[in-house]
Amino acid sequence: MGGLILKLAPKERVLINGAVIENGDRRGRLAIITPEANILRLRDAIHPEQANTPVRRVCYAAQLILSGDSPAEPARMSLLRSIEELSQVFTDFDSRTSLAEATDALLHDQYYKCLKALRRLLPREERLFALRPT
Repeated sequence: MGGLILKLAPKERVLINGAVIENGDRRGRLAIITPEANILRLRDAIHPEQANTPVRRVCYAAQLILSGDSPAEPARMSLLRSIEELSQVFTDFDSRTSLAEATDALLHDQYYKCLKALRRLLPREERLFALRPT
């Protein structure tokens, strides 16, 4: 059996194809078999006011497509441009790999994988901002 396995903590919420699902009082496990399902753990969601850095804004844009709050087709080109802009800043091998994975996932309508790859840049961005002179 293929697909995604979600292990949920008690009362954890997850968004699946636009529907918010809350786990019960015990730990749970869901097998998502549909490959095109759009899934977002709400604990991992970026809220609009948190989209205050370049990487967070790009992650938020990917999240909006994933959640169905933004139509995929018009948003895809904008997201591709944003990923290209990030590639001008993140030039190390690991970051380039994450950006390439995000681009490939986006081109194949795999928005969860795109978001997952972009989120790997968040700690790097945080370190860059920490090094910035005030």
